[in-house]
Amino acid sequence: MRKKSQTKIFISYILLILLAIVMIYPLIWMISAIFKTNEEILGANSLKLIPENPVFDAVKNGWEGSGQYTFSTFIINTFEIVIPSVLFTALSSTVVAYGFARFNFKGKKLLFTIMLSTLMLPETVLLVPRYMLFKNIGWLNTYKPFIVPALLGCYPFFTFMLVQFFRGIPKELDESAEMDGCNSLVILIKVLLPLCTPSIISVIVFQFVWRWNDFLNVLIYISSVAKYPVALALRMSMDNAAAFNWNQIIAMSMVAILPPTILFFCAQKYFVEGITTSGLKG
Repeated sequence: MRKKSQTKIFISYILLILLAIVMIYPLIWMISAIFKTNEEILGANSLKLIPENPVFDAVKNGWEGSGQYTFSTFIINTFEIVIPSVLFTALSSTVVAYGFARFNFKGKKLLFTIMLSTLMLPETVLLVPRYMLFKNIGWLNTYKPFIVPALLGCYPFFTFMLVQFFRGIPKELDESAEMDGCNSLVILIKVLLPLCTPSIISVIVFQFVWRWNDFLNVLIYISSVAKYPVALALRMSMDNAAAFNWNQIIAMSMVAILPPTILFFCAQKYFVEGITTSGLKG
């Protein structure tokens, strides 16, 4: 029996290693493609990982770009969109979720149902109304369409996730704090927020990745190249009217995925805990 169990473990490890190789191969190929020419990347032996004639200027040339803006401009633009959006989303979603989870007020069930119903709407249905609204109030070609809605709690997915987490915290903690003279704001800040750290970090990671990789919305609302984020900058580099070097685009793509990857690995422990507890409690 012991020998059979060891054989099963050995086979499991082999399968996991093979699966890991399949999953990580595209990333390794992208790294190797940075040192390849267009002929090698697009040629018959494009799947090879070791370049035949390696080049080492892809990162430098890709960062400098071919226009009047360097890639640092687009990185800074992306952070100007992402950081306020993430912080305001975490703040507004926490406050709204706290209200739904801990207070009873007239129309609570109706409002909560309306909030959840917005999750059922396809994102494409909202594109035209949002565009007309932002156009009428003069927000086009600015970052306000990404920042201001985040401050107003317009992401029901995060609100619902935090509501589930708040509901899993015993109300006796609130009652004990009230007996000590704490008001609702103090209870939220000093009692509940420390317990909600995993769930809030999950909101931060999700929103950071989604906003960082957002292409469609910035394509609709941003028209000035000087305000382009990374997603649009990479697409702009692929100019169909002229030849371009794929190794430079791949190099900048690798640079672009570094911030969300670093954030995920730094917050991995809390992120996983927040997702599991938000799904089970309620």
